[in-house]
Amino acid sequence: MQKQLFNTIQNDVLNQEICEDRKVVLQPLVFYIQEKVNDKQTINLNFICTHNSRRSHLAQIWAQFAAAYYNISNINCYSGGTEKTALFPKVAETLENQGFQILKIADSNNPIYAIKYDENSSPVIGFSKKYDDPFNPVSNFAAIMTCSQADEGCPFIAGAEKRIPITYEDPKISDGTTNQTEVYKQRSLQIATEMMYIFSQITK
Repeated sequence: MQKQLFNTIQNDVLNQEICEDRKVVLQPLVFYIQEKVNDKQTINLNFICTHNSRRSHLAQIWAQFAAAYYNISNINCYSGGTEKTALFPKVAETLENQGFQILKIADSNNPIYAIKYDENSSPVIGFSKKYDDPFNPVSNFAAIMTCSQADEGCPFIAGAEKRIPITYEDPKISDGTTNQTEVYKQRSLQIATEMMYIFSQITK
């Protein structure tokens, strides 16, 4: 694990408390993952937001890291949107500041990033796409709705075994303000804390 990422986890994530009401929101995803682990099945999680530019990517990346941190194998984390835009640059910057290695492998209006938590880890490939993009699974996955707009705007996710709303406030509200960096940092840490909690509850 990268040293900066280790420091982020130790100093800013593992010491955070999650309120009981929020644990109730997270529990369906704990149950879903645990059931798959018990049955020795591959676990596919698709984190879905409106634009697949901010919250869904943060959740995908932190969930994949949390699974590795707690040695939960056979898990694949994806993300998608109800429409395709681009991974917002501040998200990549925030994750890099928190210790991930960010490599831009294709530059365009919708750039593609390889995101790694250590030198030998398989990268998470980050780019904006619709939730039903061929890059994502077509069946046997849980759809985790990370924003209320996507949850309300997508009444049906084809192929999803389970639909689980775990919504977050959009850090986009800080864009163009002096506290943008801090808002993105705190949203990323909130998502990290909750993904780490979810995987810490899984027994193998």
